[in-house]
Amino acid sequence: MKNTKSIFEMIVDREIDAKIVYEDDLVISIEDINPVAPYHFLIIPKEKISTLNDLNNSHKELLNRIFEVARNIAKEFNFDQKGYRTIFNCNEYGGQTVYHIHLHLISGRKLGWPPG
Repeated sequence: MKNTKSIFEMIVDREIDAKIVYEDDLVISIEDINPVAPYHFLIIPKEKISTLNDLNNSHKELLNRIFEVARNIAKEFNFDQKGYRTIFNCNEYGGQTVYHIHLHLISGRKLGWPPG
């Protein structure tokens, strides 16, 4: 069976266009194409890691970078003080649709709870 690339791998490889808001050697951040709030960014590791269950101790630097980027984007877009939500989805019941981990960074309106 052929191993196909995820949409995020294709974005990293510039095979698909995306609105990139940040990029470095470990991660890329893009605007979500189906935003649930005025600000909705995805922070995606360049290394394909299918689910949160596949993380291990070697990913500590990567996870730190993902959250640093989230904090920095929140500051850059001036919603760091009002607040924001960060979300990882894991597997079907967690709402994961692309099996390449990514952090959702959402803000720009008051977010409800529970998110369900």
